[in-house]
Amino acid sequence: MDLIRAGMGLTKTIRNVGRLQEIVLVFGKHGFDEFITNTVTGKIPNFVLPKSKKRISEELANKSEKDWNQVLGFRLRKCFEELGPAFIKFGQLLSSREDIFHPSFIEEMRMLRDKVKPVPLGEVIALIEKSLGKKLDQVFAEVDPNAIGTASIGVVYRAVLLDGSPVVIKVRRPGIEKEIETDFSILMFLANQAERVSAELRYLGVSRVINDFAFTLQRELNFNIEALNAERLKKNLDRHDEKNLYYIPKVYKEFSSEDVLVIEELRGIPFSRNELILEKKDELIPKMEYGIQLFLKTFLKDGFFHADLHGGNFFYLTDEINNGRIGLIDFGLMGNLSKNGRHHFIAIIYAILSYNYENLVYEFLDVAEYDTIPDIDALIRDVRDGLSPFVGLSVKQTNFSELLTVVISTLKKHQIFLPREWYIIFRALMTIDGVGKSLGIDLNIFGILETDINEIVQSTFNKDEIIEEAAWAARDLTSSVRILPRHIRWFLRDFAKKGYAVEIRNTGYEKELGSLTGALTFLSFSLIAGIFVFCGVFVIGAHEIRTWSDIPTMSWILWSLGLLLFASGISSLKR
Repeated sequence: MDLIRAGMGLTKTIRNVGRLQEIVLVFGKHGFDEFITNTVTGKIPNFVLPKSKKRISEELANKSEKDWNQVLGFRLRKCFEELGPAFIKFGQLLSSREDIFHPSFIEEMRMLRDKVKPVPLGEVIALIEKSLGKKLDQVFAEVDPNAIGTASIGVVYRAVLLDGSPVVIKVRRPGIEKEIETDFSILMFLANQAERVSAELRYLGVSRVINDFAFTLQRELNFNIEALNAERLKKNLDRHDEKNLYYIPKVYKEFSSEDVLVIEELRGIPFSRNELILEKKDELIPKMEYGIQLFLKTFLKDGFFHADLHGGNFFYLTDEINNGRIGLIDFGLMGNLSKNGRHHFIAIIYAILSYNYENLVYEFLDVAEYDTIPDIDALIRDVRDGLSPFVGLSVKQTNFSELLTVVISTLKKHQIFLPREWYIIFRALMTIDGVGKSLGIDLNIFGILETDINEIVQSTFNKDEIIEEAAWAARDLTSSVRILPRHIRWFLRDFAKKGYAVEIRNTGYEKELGSLTGALTFLSFSLIAGIFVFCGVFVIGAHEIRTWSDIPTMSWILWSLGLLLFASGISSLKR
């Protein structure tokens, strides 16, 4: 499935005209009829779009910026709720992009997180048995028919394997892949059309977000990828987790497939249940601080990390074997950053810690996306003004989330957007910080970063890595050296065969070229004259000179020639 390509040509990808009509009707009913032009309705034969009672532009005309963001968010939320899982998923994705959208818009989108309807077990039994290749009772001793988790893509049920192991079964919603493909292609088309006629919607950058998340959705739809993510994260943690703090549940790959994921059930308290977690506060403070250090190590060394670290995905484990450890679940949304990107991240954090505004701006410009080159001086000034309230505060006094929010909002003001993989890094750190604050724990992320920055830099830019980079650079250079003569030969052969000629004409620069030629001539004469003078001195050698007559004749000849050449050089400057 290629959601991006699907959105480029509506007529080629949308075969369900009835679904298009339904979507257009819902958007029109909630005030977006004026943005849905004939370009859209013309795709549907004999279709007339009814007008809404109150147009959105009329409502926005009398609203402040905050209010019109709330108005747009409210109306879009109503549309998404009515249109089902694919659109609700899109709204949930919008709610995670604080770097692009206004807080009042984000708040409306967050209301969609609990709006997905559960799927009765009876509707997915056939899908599970098809994936297993056998009957349900041949694998599971029991399956709870009541879903314990509902999402736009998957539904989760509690079960017990025949050997007594507690597990959860995550099942992909029936038909969701085709539904998302169709709905996203329509949504992308509608977003592009709406942005053409509305500066407000164009500023929100909805189409940009659709493009960013289309690739992620393709991965989330495949539970085999989620299983691989869990195993990879476990291996990374095993390398760095000296205290054996984190626990990744076991994936039962023999029972899992693209549609179904069977994974160990964690027994513990989710961090979202604040009242129970607060009882463990004293135990959790050092563990959370160590956890952040571990997060940074796995991220900076491997570039792979859990990108959805909200309270519901953290568990304080209470079973006999893993009591006191922190468990993680939900590995569908993971972050990846290249080695070069990790180097930029270190530079950005260091610039923030040292309040080096210029370097901070330049580093962001190296990785950010923007349509036009911004006013650099104005951007640096705005970043300086935004960070000025934090200057003078100790690291412990500095609110990490607030500072990053200021930086991101300043970039947004200048129409500079972080690529999705970059934003989820900062969002993950801010989310961890938020989880700590919700539990009354001051995690002091800046303090951890400041303490570890030197170690991180040394480990990231170590000798082995530099040697490796040099080896790859030498390989590329060798390859280029090998092919360069061949390409030059091909070029000269083509050049000669087609009778090309190069003619250089000097028009209007005679005086400047004359001065340049004279200077080069003087330099040449002076250099040769200096050689003659040196040779004359060399001829004297060990002779004892008491009077002028003791100087050898050859030295006088050489010096005379040097003086003559120097005089010739001076005369060339006067021409």
